[in-house]
Amino acid sequence: MNIEFNRNEDSMKMLLSDMRQRLQKIYEGGGKKAIEKQKEKNKLTARQRIEYLTDGDKPFIEIGAFAGYKMYDEQGGCPAGGTVAGVGYVSGRQCVIVANDQTVKAGAWFPITGKKNLRMQEISMENHLPVIYLVDSAGVFLPMQDEIFPDKEHFGRIFYNNARMSAMGITQIAAVMGPCVAGGAYLPIMSDETLMVEGNGSIFLAGPYLVKAAIGEDVDTETLGGANTHTEISGIADYKFKTEQECMDHIKRMISMLGEKEKAGFDRIRSAPPKKDPNQLYGLMPFDGKTYDIIDIIERIVDNSDFEQFKEDYGKTIVCGYGRIDGWAVGVVANQRKIVKTKKGEMQLGGVIYNDSADKAARFILNCNQKKIPIVFLQDVTGFMVGSRSEHTGIIKDGAKMVNAVANSVVPKITIIIGNSYGAGNYAMCGKAYDPRFIYGWPTAKIAVMGGDQAAKTLLQIQVNAMKSKGQEVKPEEEQKLLSEITNRYDLQTSPYYAAARLWVDDIIDPIQTRTVISEAIFASNNNPDFPAIKLGVFQV
Repeated sequence: MNIEFNRNEDSMKMLLSDMRQRLQKIYEGGGKKAIEKQKEKNKLTARQRIEYLTDGDKPFIEIGAFAGYKMYDEQGGCPAGGTVAGVGYVSGRQCVIVANDQTVKAGAWFPITGKKNLRMQEISMENHLPVIYLVDSAGVFLPMQDEIFPDKEHFGRIFYNNARMSAMGITQIAAVMGPCVAGGAYLPIMSDETLMVEGNGSIFLAGPYLVKAAIGEDVDTETLGGANTHTEISGIADYKFKTEQECMDHIKRMISMLGEKEKAGFDRIRSAPPKKDPNQLYGLMPFDGKTYDIIDIIERIVDNSDFEQFKEDYGKTIVCGYGRIDGWAVGVVANQRKIVKTKKGEMQLGGVIYNDSADKAARFILNCNQKKIPIVFLQDVTGFMVGSRSEHTGIIKDGAKMVNAVANSVVPKITIIIGNSYGAGNYAMCGKAYDPRFIYGWPTAKIAVMGGDQAAKTLLQIQVNAMKSKGQEVKPEEEQKLLSEITNRYDLQTSPYYAAARLWVDDIIDPIQTRTVISEAIFASNNNPDFPAIKLGVFQV
């Protein structure tokens, strides 16, 4: 390769090293002291429970590892949103797993905890995957109860979804391995089966202190809502076990007995690795915004590096085509980042969506729907083309066609943000608001309404004009200081960690993981056979 490749590779490896360091801190949960307290109670940590429960020879795709990252520093932090969750295999069956992390504020629910749990239920419902809840939580984090308790997408929606999922025939198993308090007590009881661990598991609407305050009764935790109480007296729980391991062994047996259901029927053949080395993804992705050929990226993701382009010589700033990923047939819609030249002699900027590329992508998306082929979006988009020429040729109506096609597409959509994700380009390329089944970002991802330089200069101009309107003199050095402050703030908000903390992406991944997460996403999607007929809104012409 060349010097540019080596520089890119070094930069990507530094980004990945930084990501792993951040993850290592997140994996500590509430810290070593809190983990030691778990051990003293003969309790495993949330991550140890998932490791014991899942099949070691198959991938566990964690969702939301960065949830809550640097969002609640004034409350002491909320690593991984106080919940470890993902999609993995139990007894050979793909499942959604949600485990409260008791080391983080006693497993209390922060606002992001609710958002993460709802996302996991959404994944289960969209893909008809069984759910396993490993419950160990003190309930709502009271100092922030107004941000987690009453609204439509807050705590109560969890139980609403429990009821809907049960009606959909989705298996839900809840293992109570610690406290399960107040409103949270409904989650295990609204599941199909409730398991409890003796000595540690407890379920009650009000704990001993609240009972004492409310009605003056003195009662201990075990008598009030322990495993014996709920399996022998109230009948709320179905099973009790002496250890967590015995409890999870039972879950494995139950999952192994689930009957097979109808599949969606997405096409899959024997998997073949790319002929072009996927490790070269590190050196092919520029870290400084320079141009590159997206085909080089695609050929290191698809089987046999075999990719067949659709309308190759038309609308070149978006690449569309067919290939296979781990044997699965896929359609790919990707932003081309090199400068291209049309047959009319027009130079088009890479990463920008033009009239012709929007038209082509809309047509290709409809083709994939007709052929029942899942779509993979590779985002590195700076937005739609602007200027009088584009406006006069109707860029808005052509962009609207593409957005219409993306919004109404019924086949599974998997989005990987590998670079920029700016403005309406985020929408057209199936950003979070357009319901991708799964959405991931590389460490090079940037999500914002516009690029940092343009945004900072626009915001600076607004601020300077406001100051001048009040009669304030703005000196050049002061203007430069303001620009620097605005740029730093904006850059922070475009970071992939800022996005992942708020679950705008499901997780940040190593580019080498791209094939795996796409394959697992389609495997999950294949469990849901229910497809409505595609219906489109009015197309502007």
